[in-house]
Amino acid sequence: TALFDDNGRHTGYGKVTRDLTEQRAVEHELSERRRLLNHLVHAQEVERRRIAWDVHDDSIQSMVAVGMRLQLLAARVPEEHTRLLEQLDETVRAAISRLRGLVFQLRPTAIDRHGLIPALSAYLDSIVAGWGLKPVLDSTLDIEPPPATALTIFRICQEALNNVHKHARATTVTVTVRGVEDGIGVRVVDNGVGFRPDLRSSQAHEHFGLIEMRERSETAGGWWTVDSAPGRGTTVEFWLPVPR
Repeated sequence: TALFDDNGRHTGYGKVTRDLTEQRAVEHELSERRRLLNHLVHAQEVERRRIAWDVHDDSIQSMVAVGMRLQLLAARVPEEHTRLLEQLDETVRAAISRLRGLVFQLRPTAIDRHGLIPALSAYLDSIVAGWGLKPVLDSTLDIEPPPATALTIFRICQEALNNVHKHARATTVTVTVRGVEDGIGVRVVDNGVGFRPDLRSSQAHEHFGLIEMRERSETAGGWWTVDSAPGRGTTVEFWLPVPR
């Protein structure tokens, strides 16, 4: 800015500078934090996939073979032993079902084979419905997001649905998926008891699942919100960009 004296003569220039050191340091810390979180999430997914495949290809297949042998044996033993073998077969079937549920929680194979929406649908039908909830999936998504984006969306939905199961005391939950502004918007709504979502309170540690969902969304370049109040249910909403 030019400076002049009382007679209008030019005497110099004025310049205002700002120290951006602290701002740059905060930006760098945030960027480093997101980078480390991204590496951590990737490492978790790799380990989950390895464990899921090991359980599916080893433990479950062995249990299936045991069940088949029990069925063959039940057809050959005296009738007084048949009921015992049938009970053992039921126990094996229940164990296989629990192991398959564990595999689904660790790494839904449907997301690799069929995509995001079939994976969400299978999770709602196989897991969420088993909690006694009535799940609804409302999707008009006409594109398949990249694998990393699809997996992030699935994990956030999974965490939101787990929270409904653990805390909401709801009877219905609706998952809505839409293509929105070069990205994907998702909403998870339940009709449960609701709560006061103050993540800054002294009880923030009780909302670790909410914090994890927000971190996943922001790390992927999106946003996340939660809207709830006692007596009127909870709405979790987030948006993630889809790289062109």
